[in-house]
Amino acid sequence: MSQGIWQTPLGQTRINSLLAKDILTGCKLLEEDAIAHTYEHSLEVELPFLQYFNPDFEIVPIVFMSDDITHLKEIGRQVAYTLKNIRDSCLIIASSDMTHYENQQEAEFKDKEALKAILELDEDALIKKIRSLNISMCGWAPVVAMLTAAKLLGAKKASLVRYDTSATVTHDTENVVGYAGVMVY
Repeated sequence: MSQGIWQTPLGQTRINSLLAKDILTGCKLLEEDAIAHTYEHSLEVELPFLQYFNPDFEIVPIVFMSDDITHLKEIGRQVAYTLKNIRDSCLIIASSDMTHYENQQEAEFKDKEALKAILELDEDALIKKIRSLNISMCGWAPVVAMLTAAKLLGAKKASLVRYDTSATVTHDTENVVGYAGVMVY
């Protein structure tokens, strides 16, 4: 999505049209599609947090509809290449829940395995863990693209901010959703 404004209860956030068009031009695997965001909720969940800490920023929203690993890595490479050519600082955010609707013990085990790969900045290991353990992490595709881009932009490490599951609030340990915050730098 290369133009427009996103509205949340905390205000408006503009799309950086110039950067979005540069990314679209540089990466033939991406295409303009504002409707793709209609049923995807990750950005509308993230924006209020970002607006709370800094109301003055712009975004380039990208939704991933493919799980082709070669394509995801190429998108990550092209995003990194585009970002290297601009002077402004940028933050790349990949949004995903972790395991969905499994018991607490199983979710924690699977999420620990996925997080280990992410913390090692190893997108290939993440993909292997997701497949071998049947991890229901919904946003693994953007995480793969983000890790690829971050490493090309110089990222050397990652740290876990926090991990938790929905059981902390619901007290239902039979059907949890895992959540994690990770910083890559």
